[in-house]
Amino acid sequence: AAPAGAVSFGVKHTEGVSVEVACRGRAEVESAPSSRTRWPLDEGTVLRFSMSRASTEVNDNKVTVSFYAEGGQPINQAGVFLTGIGISLDVDADRDGVVEKNNPNKASWTWGPEGHGAILLVSCDKESP
Repeated sequence: AAPAGAVSFGVKHTEGVSVEVACRGRAEVESAPSSRTRWPLDEGTVLRFSMSRASTEVNDNKVTVSFYAEGGQPINQAGVFLTGIGISLDVDADRDGVVEKNNPNKASWTWGPEGHGAILLVSCDKESP
């Protein structure tokens, strides 16, 4: 997807995003700081984006890739806006009828009427052959 004549690229990203650069033929994966000089544009190079927390609003994070020609002249840029979605499995860990997000009993389970921890019912039968 790089423009014609591009030989290297640079990556900039907002604070809420982590970017890794994986190059074919190299065992190590580099973490890209929020701004970086340049990497060679080689076939098989992969950028991995991730976010470790949910966004506060839609499109509040961004990654911009700048492409450069031989000699360092900028050619073009491509960008993507990101929205991190938080997903949490909350349970009635103390079995009192109230689902609490930070119940300390979520990390353990005890059998019986005075027990605690989530009770999970799983359907393991074959619905179709």
